[in-house]
Order: sequence, then structure tokens, then C-alpha cells
Amino acid sequence: MNSLAEQKPPSKRLSGEERRAQLLRVASQLFARQGFSSTTMDEVAEQAGVTKPLLYQHFESKKALYIELVDEIAHRVLKAVAIATANAKGPREQVELALRAYFEILVQDTDAFRLLYDRNHGGDDDLGRAVRRVEHALVEGVDPLVDAGLDERHRHLIAAAMVGMTEGASISWMDSDYAKNLDDHDERLAEAQRLASRVGGLMWAGLRAIHTDDSPA
Repeated sequence: MNSLAEQKPPSKRLSGEERRAQLLRVASQLFARQGFSSTTMDEVAEQAGVTKPLLYQHFESKKALYIELVDEIAHRVLKAVAIATANAKGPREQVELALRAYFEILVQDTDAFRLLYDRNHGGDDDLGRAVRRVEHALVEGVDPLVDAGLDERHRHLIAAAMVGMTEGASISWMDSDYAKNLDDHDERLAEAQRLASRVGGLMWAGLRAIHTDDSPA
């Protein structure tokens, strides 16, 4: 089997920044396909077409490489959500645009999300903390979108529930045969919109039913 690097030979010598980006892409594919525990730095170097010492010049360990990938996808998602919701005209539009931005990244870079939602870290506390840090960051990013006159603790709880719902829907979608056979770019964008509409409809129905106190309706 040819390496990823051999499938498309580089046309020029890569700069340090370009090489690092290439290594991250290759590692993301391997981690998504095999999981953290089953992927080795030897495999990353081989698939990238570089020597192992060169790989270690960029990343001191497999753990450091994995954590950088987790942080990178979190940054991408949070930035996309912030940009998408900046000019929203109301709470419902905020929710819909945030979900569309999230799902567009999901359907176009599913490998990154497989890596993000992989929980098989072999009991490594640092990796567990890195993933939880992403989850906390997503909750903090969603929190301002929950504009329902709630107190801070209540609003934060609802934001966490929304992130959990989106994560569950994402994992279910990634495991589906449909997701695995979706190749066309336009089809992926249409699928992102469908996912955002369906999950957003459920979220909005729930948000409309929220009360500002703990008394029953």
C-alpha cells in the first residue's frame, strides 16, 4: 500500500510551516482511522514520507501531536461559530447558524471529529483533560447564545446540554453508512444544512419551553 505522501508527490520542498501542516493532516487521518492507542509515530512518519527524527523535530511525542490536533479542531469550530453568529438577527437564527457552521466542518473534515470524539486514550489523563478542555470551550462558546432570561448557572447547564446533544448527533451520523459514502462537496454542504435544521429544530423547541425558575409550567 502506497503512503499518503506517495499518492501525490510534492512539487516543491516544503517550508517548516507547510511540513508541520502536512504532518498534522497525515496524523489526523491515522488517528481517525486507527485511534490514538493503535497509531504509532513510526506510522505517521512513514505515511508522511519523512524520517522519524524529522517528525520529532516538530512534535516531541505522540501525545503532543494528538493534543495539538484536538486544540486545532476546537479553535476551528469556535472561530466558525463566532463568525457565523456575529450578525444573527435573533436567538433562533443564532442557534441555526451556529449549528450550520459546526456541521459544515463535521461533514467536510470527519476525520478531525472522529479524533475529537475518540475516548480510547489508554487511561492517559493528559489526553482526557485535553478533550474535556475542548468540551468546556464549546460550552463557553454556546453559553452566550442561550438568551432566555436565565441565571448564569441555569444558562450554563442548558449550554452544556446543547453541546452534549450536538456531540451525540455527530457520533451517530459519523457511524452511519450514509456518512461513509458521502463524497460530493455539494452533497456534504446540503447534508450539513439538514443536520443543522433537524438538531436545531429540537433545540429550539426545548429552548422555548425553558422557564426562568424551577416551578412547573
